[in-house]
Amino acid sequence: MVIGIDARMYGSGFGLARYTQQLIHHLLLQPTGDEFVLFVAKEHQGLAAVIAEHPHVAVRLVVADIPWYSLKEQLLFCYAIKKQHVDLMHFPHWNIPIWYTAPYVVTIHDLIMYHYPRPEATTLGPVKFWCKDMVHRLVVRHAVAAAKHIIVTSEFTKEDVHDTLGVPREKMTVTYQAPFSVAKGHLSAAVVRKKYGIHKPFVMYVGAAYPHKNVDMLVAAWKHYVREYESDLQLVLVGKESYFYTRLFPSIAHDASIIYTGFVPDEELATLYAESHAYIFLSLYEGFGLPPLEALSAKVPVVASHRSCLPEVLGEAALYVDPENMDQIVSAIHTVCTDEHIRHQLLAHARIELQRYSWQLLAQKTLDIYHKCI
Repeated sequence: MVIGIDARMYGSGFGLARYTQQLIHHLLLQPTGDEFVLFVAKEHQGLAAVIAEHPHVAVRLVVADIPWYSLKEQLLFCYAIKKQHVDLMHFPHWNIPIWYTAPYVVTIHDLIMYHYPRPEATTLGPVKFWCKDMVHRLVVRHAVAAAKHIIVTSEFTKEDVHDTLGVPREKMTVTYQAPFSVAKGHLSAAVVRKKYGIHKPFVMYVGAAYPHKNVDMLVAAWKHYVREYESDLQLVLVGKESYFYTRLFPSIAHDASIIYTGFVPDEELATLYAESHAYIFLSLYEGFGLPPLEALSAKVPVVASHRSCLPEVLGEAALYVDPENMDQIVSAIHTVCTDEHIRHQLLAHARIELQRYSWQLLAQKTLDIYHKCI
C-alpha cells in the first residue's frame, strides 16, 4: 500500500509539528511493507537524514511548497497528491482540500475554533474574520464527513467531535501522544539559566498565550502568590513571541519575579524542565496537553486546570484547580512548591501515569487504522 502523509508541518517547537515529526519517525520503525510518500513544504534535510537511517523502508519525499490555510492549498494540493498515486492519504490536521475525493484519514487535535475563536488575533476586520472562520468550519465539517476514519487525541476530543459535529463514535480512534524525549544540550544548567535571566529557583509554563491558555490568569495569580507568601521564586514563561504574548508584556515588564524567555530550543528546554521547581498549566481547553506531561517526565510536579481533557491525560499525577478561581490557584501553587509530601505523591503517581504514553504505540495504532481503511 502507498500511504501519503502531509508533512508540510514537520518539526519541533509546538504540538502539531511535533506530532507529525514523531508519527513519521515511529512509523519508519514499524515492520511493514508499505511505501510512504511524505509531502514536505521544502527540501527538509532533517527528515531526509531520518529516512536515511531506515533504508529498509520505502519512502519518497515530495516537495509541495504550498502554504497552509491558503487558496493555493485548496486548489493545488489535490493535484500534487494525485501525481504520486497514493492509496491512502493521512492529513495530520483538518485543512484538507474540499475537492480531495480519494480515501484519507484525518487527525483532529481539538475543536478550538468552535469554543474559543480568536478574532482579536487577526488584522482582518470583523466581517472578513467571520467569513474566514465560516470557511474554516466548512473545511472541518467536510474533513470529518468525507474521511475514511478519524484519529483523535483523547476521549475528551472524541466526545467533543461527536457532540459538536455529529460524528459517530465508531468512526474515531483515540491515539495518545507522548512527552518528547530530548537530551540536554552541551550548555550547563547555569549557562542556560544565565542566558534567559533566571537567577532564582523557578516554576514554569511552556506554550502559547492564546486566550484559552489562560496565561493572563496565571500572571495575575502569580503576582498574588508572591505578595501573599513573600515568595522568592520566579515564574518563567516559555513560548514563541506572538500577538498574545506581546499583550502580556506591559503587565510583566517591570516584575522581577516573572521571566519571559521567548522560544527555547528543545535541548535547552529539557534543561529548564529539569531545573524547574513546579509546572503550572491553567488552560481552559485542550485537545491533549503535552507540556504538563513533558514536565512530569522531567520529574516536575504539576498544578493543572480541571477542565477538558487534562484529568484524563494527567490522571492522579497533578494537583487540580478551577482555572478561574484565583484563591484556589494561589493555594495550589503554594502547596506544590512547599509541601514535600504532596510533591512526592504527585511524582509517584506520575511514574505510573507516564506508562500509558508511547509514540511507538501511537504509530502501531495509526498503521492499523491505515490498513483497515483500504
